[in-house]
Amino acid sequence: MKKEYYEKIIEELIKLIDEGVYIVDNRGVGRFYNDVMASLEKVNVEDVLGKKFHDAFPDMRKNDSTMLKALLKAEPTVGQQQSYKNFYGKEITTVNSTVPIVVDGETVAAIEVAKDITNIRKMSDTLLELQKSKEKPAENKSLIKRYTFDDIFGENAEFKIALNRARKAADNNASVFIYGETGTGKELFAQSIHYCGKRKDKPFLAQNCAAIPESLLEGILFGTSKGSFTGAVDREGLFEQANGGTLLLDEISAMPYDLQSKLLRVLQEDYIRRVGGMKDIPINVRIIATVNEPPEELIAQGKLRKDLFYRLNVVNIQIPALRERRDDIPRLAEKFLEKYNARFEKEIWMLSDSVVKKLQEYSYPGNVRELENIIEQAVSMGENEHVLTEKNLAMPTVSRKSRPMEIEYTGEFALDKYMGEIETKIIRDALLETGGNISKAAEILQIKRQTLQHKLKKYKLTVG
Repeated sequence: MKKEYYEKIIEELIKLIDEGVYIVDNRGVGRFYNDVMASLEKVNVEDVLGKKFHDAFPDMRKNDSTMLKALLKAEPTVGQQQSYKNFYGKEITTVNSTVPIVVDGETVAAIEVAKDITNIRKMSDTLLELQKSKEKPAENKSLIKRYTFDDIFGENAEFKIALNRARKAADNNASVFIYGETGTGKELFAQSIHYCGKRKDKPFLAQNCAAIPESLLEGILFGTSKGSFTGAVDREGLFEQANGGTLLLDEISAMPYDLQSKLLRVLQEDYIRRVGGMKDIPINVRIIATVNEPPEELIAQGKLRKDLFYRLNVVNIQIPALRERRDDIPRLAEKFLEKYNARFEKEIWMLSDSVVKKLQEYSYPGNVRELENIIEQAVSMGENEHVLTEKNLAMPTVSRKSRPMEIEYTGEFALDKYMGEIETKIIRDALLETGGNISKAAEILQIKRQTLQHKLKKYKLTVG
């Protein structure tokens, strides 16, 4: 096959790839450059093809460029974050994987595959600034709702065990591990432990580990050091911002496994090192970690390191689901009734017996958060009749009880197709029940919101 045929094949393949691809020869001249790369670097393909690397990207320095490192030192790079300016001065942040092409000991070309994370980088910078201003003891007190044990109610025996353990935890500085389903009040417990304890005048910061892209979480937690990548600045992470206080790591099982290992080292040695930094920074931070699935299952699934769990599980608190403490439902409903009467300026002072019965019969996959939402809806739509009746109660109507599904067997049976149909129907039912609210549907299905969004895309389901 002639050389030009190979080049044509490579060119067409590059067009099909969803990520940016840039190939230079041994002189640094651009030979292949796909439309995706042009889009993420905010240039035209013609601005790069046939031009030397330095002419296309004059801002890029030798020591910072993954492409030049591959070309000049024959060093491959995988998954490195890189910030730089394009030919027009536009700043871009990408995650790059770059490999040299070596023939007979000589580097003849370099290939770079890149993913644009400019917007994610900006989001993380904004998030860090918000986190930094969110909780400073003597300053922005109005920016965060502070909960204490006075805000927690429950007379159920199992719930009181959890509450008593939390009260004892407030008296010391040990790490705390809280397990409870979505909506059971894990952050309520965490804040109460902090604000009723010895660290109450120090910062309380919270980070949901599932809400941040894995590639950014390390920098958010540990901070960054100037020079770790182009455009990087010396910036405190959450550990430094929370120094002397408490850091809540929500959904810690969503943290990448290798980052869990780094967290374990921090807990053992009481110091952190910023991303790209060489200096060990001593810290004094209490860690409270939460999960919404049984920890033993998360460990078995490889989502939670066993050694990290043991290190965090000094104080173990298990918050029972609302369906396991039905005796608390009437009083909780009354408290929410008082709250939303005041908010909506209503005068609905009582729950009818039939409403109480109906509330106690429901299973609450969303737990206390779902009960509060039901009462909020009822009060907001109710009339000032002093008694909340069933006509005001918008209880979920789709039954979640297991029911048999008919299978039409025709001699052939595609299990994957059938399971997909079942999953599609269940998702549609949940969306119907919640009026198309993805977050609430995810709670009903007991999966993460991101997982549900992925399944909506997978099955081509629309909301609304």
